[in-house]
Amino acid sequence: MAAKRTLEILKALDEHYGTEYRCSLDHENAWQLLIATMLSAQCTDARVNIVTKDLFQKYPSVEAFANADLKELEQDIHSTGFYHNKAKNIIACCKELMEKYGGEVPPGIDQLTALAGVGRKTANVIRGNIFQEPSIVVDTHVKRISRKLGLSRSEDPVKAEKELEKTLPRDHWILYNIQLITFGREICKAPTPKCGECFMTHLCPDYQKREKKKNGASA
Repeated sequence: MAAKRTLEILKALDEHYGTEYRCSLDHENAWQLLIATMLSAQCTDARVNIVTKDLFQKYPSVEAFANADLKELEQDIHSTGFYHNKAKNIIACCKELMEKYGGEVPPGIDQLTALAGVGRKTANVIRGNIFQEPSIVVDTHVKRISRKLGLSRSEDPVKAEKELEKTLPRDHWILYNIQLITFGREICKAPTPKCGECFMTHLCPDYQKREKKKNGASA
């Protein structure tokens, strides 16, 4: 029964959002996506895209970022927030890429997460979009909505990632990330989801539980 409902959820997402693989962060190559993803922490993709449009012209290579002046880079990325840590990590990460990988972004999860400022979420974005290695990116939208839909239970992103890997068919791993992020931004918002506009209320245990509680209270 749970497997059938999971497939119904994926079908509903496919029908509503389509099945095209598209990354909302503008990039031309692996290192640009890596830096854009690092900048996207606690920042909208739209804002990151505005910043990277000029940033990638000013710093046209991994080497250029590795040799960047810290204070100057902080100013360049200031509007993305948390710019002190982001600038420090970007420079350190690019230095590691130059020293260990000749300026190339490695494909392995362990190699990626060993880089400065790169967690599993960022690593999985790279693996999925650049190396076409199916991976589940558990950001705040994916974690929150997966719990609402009953597809995962854990609040811990790594545990939630493992739960979703068992629950979802592998061919939907990357697509699920893309669809749920859009769904979370447009409809299933925190803290006030637009349940009246949602196309998946009949598949959502969280919605059904709240409706049952509301109807019970009004009876």
